[in-house]
Amino acid sequence: MQIVDGVAYADNKSEKTISVVSVRPLESYKLWLKFSTGETKIFDFANLLDFPAFRCLKDKDIFNSVYVDSGVPVWLDGEIDYCPHALYENSVTV
Repeated sequence: MQIVDGVAYADNKSEKTISVVSVRPLESYKLWLKFSTGETKIFDFANLLDFPAFRCLKDKDIFNSVYVDSGVPVWLDGEIDYCPHALYENSVTV
């Protein structure tokens, strides 16, 4: 067991949590993201828009209303969000 910042971990690996520090919508359903690591990346959201959970984001006004809440990009007052770790792993470094 390992304790880091008052949190007990069962193993010796304490993976840092990735969070989004800021987000900006771009053309063609892309997101500009700055992560807690200091890295800036671009994520293409277009391929996700046909999934029922994200279908309403096809409306550009809704997509462009993205903001960060507690390190997570959200839309519609938190009704829709997307995992910061998935964004980090599947985006392109700028």
